[in-house]
Amino acid sequence: MRDLETLTPQTETVVLQQKVRELAKQKNALILAHYYQSEEIQQVADFVGDSLALAKNAKNAKQDIIVFSGVKFMAETAKILNPKKKVLLPDLSAGCSLADNCPPDEFKKFIAAHPDHYVITYVNTSAEIKAMSDIICTSSNAEEIVAKIPLDQKIIFAPDANLGRYIMKQTKRDMVLWEGSCIVHEAFSMDKLTQLMSEFPEAQLIAHPESEEHILEIAHFVGSTGKLINYVKNSKENTFIIATEAGILFEMQQIAPDKKLIAAPSHEDNTCACSECAFMKVNTLEKLYQCLLKETPAIELEKDLIEKANIPLTRMFEFS
Repeated sequence: MRDLETLTPQTETVVLQQKVRELAKQKNALILAHYYQSEEIQQVADFVGDSLALAKNAKNAKQDIIVFSGVKFMAETAKILNPKKKVLLPDLSAGCSLADNCPPDEFKKFIAAHPDHYVITYVNTSAEIKAMSDIICTSSNAEEIVAKIPLDQKIIFAPDANLGRYIMKQTKRDMVLWEGSCIVHEAFSMDKLTQLMSEFPEAQLIAHPESEEHILEIAHFVGSTGKLINYVKNSKENTFIIATEAGILFEMQQIAPDKKLIAAPSHEDNTCACSECAFMKVNTLEKLYQCLLKETPAIELEKDLIEKANIPLTRMFEFS
């Protein structure tokens, strides 16, 4: 094998991907990656999915090590569901704006201010927030879970208020919302989007429910990352504008190579003019390799916290 310094960037990526696969096999490690990860990471993962699918795979993992190429709350969820396994995250700084904007001390006060409320929290939260919850949900199953709560039961929904408002509209339920939001799904430019839709009048706008209400109101379809992918795959339409993190387009193009996919434009003046999650993109193929090689950084959680947080996560699987 030639020295990496003598290889072209593309060949270097292929060589590094092979090294990652070989190392994972050698160490009996499962590599999980979210749809928002870079293309080269998605290509090397054992499984690529949305939060719910990844949680299920982490829960059922048979390997000794779980390497979670995503953000920290996802790796924590894997550790909670599989506490005896070593769970690695390529970069501990891979956070989440939703999780970061729901501090445990403030959320504890919020719950105390609304007694007798059933606490539903989105999976995009820290282990501490999950431990305070009655049940966890994802964008895939939030509507189903809320619909199963008795009508006379008051509900707190946190931390994504955009998702919460969408679920309230779908289920006709009133809920007390924590006013959090995802910076990626609030970055879409309505002016640029309107212009894009006029340029491609045949295109269907599909959006993640974390997006702002004015985006959801004009979308032809609203769904989680997994549901958006399936919609593109099964739709008879050929052109789509996708309002979620741009990393999803890689998987969409794999399953629907004949369809035209356009990332919804953001306010940001970046290279792709799309909305990208800086937290997700902190992970790189090189960091993934080093993480596997050195088996660090590892997710460490107190036993008591794991036990408390496991209860609402287990309840989620039972409900959905």
